[in-house]
Amino acid sequence: MKRSSILSTILVALLLSGCASMSGAGGGKGTLDRIKASKSIALGYRQSSVPFSAVGADGKPAGYSIDLCTQVAKDIGSDLGIPDLAIKWVPVSVESRMAAVRDGTIDLECGSTTNTLSRQAEVDFSLTTFITGGSLLSLRGTSLTELAGLRIAVIPGTTTERVLKEALDKAPAADVRLVPVKDHVDGRTAIENRTADAYASDRDILIGLALTAADPRRFILAERYFSYEPYALMLRRGDLDFRLAVNRSLARFYRSGQILTVYSRWFGALGDPNALIIAMYAIEGLPD
Repeated sequence: MKRSSILSTILVALLLSGCASMSGAGGGKGTLDRIKASKSIALGYRQSSVPFSAVGADGKPAGYSIDLCTQVAKDIGSDLGIPDLAIKWVPVSVESRMAAVRDGTIDLECGSTTNTLSRQAEVDFSLTTFITGGSLLSLRGTSLTELAGLRIAVIPGTTTERVLKEALDKAPAADVRLVPVKDHVDGRTAIENRTADAYASDRDILIGLALTAADPRRFILAERYFSYEPYALMLRRGDLDFRLAVNRSLARFYRSGQILTVYSRWFGALGDPNALIIAMYAIEGLPD
């Protein structure tokens, strides 16, 4: 074979390989096509991640992230020419949420999941939807100034557990014991039943747990933060077109100012959004 023919063959192979790679990276187009064909979108929700994603009094998903995902679904339906796009709500847990995204059980996870670089190796994330940080919830009368001797409940496998362990390693406290719990409500129950002295999670979730308790006045929050937690909606890795559709909807919602109504609905009892949240809405409200 002539040298020119060999080079031509190699060039064609490389081009085909590149096209295949680009096709794989553009997996989001397949998601939008499937949504358009089925006239439905599958949204994952957490059952007890108050006030972000939980089961409401009417038995339906409710929360800050639920409202955002509902808006995203509405916008995608409008963009695809499907005004009556059906939403299929699928319950997920801390353990199952990433697998549900990866295997296509859900198209978008609407919970309180932190966007981390390690998770980006397996899934993709939308624009940031909320910023919070890890803290501690306890019953009044419990001293949270020093951690020494405390039994701290935490959900295994969460970023809260990881950063809490890192914080304890950097500033060792005598006899601190981590108590595993299955979810946020179980964490609150642990301190109510005094099987744990404090529950560790993101501060806004802890506030939601206190506000929805039978007697919110029983609880106190630690002043300290031990992590930075940027929340986002989770979707399949490489779904570029779908991710763009999700981000376009969120950015539009932020720019319109309607996000403040949603914030007030779920966090109004805590006052106006702080400067960090307002800055996040401004930064993530990308222009079209």
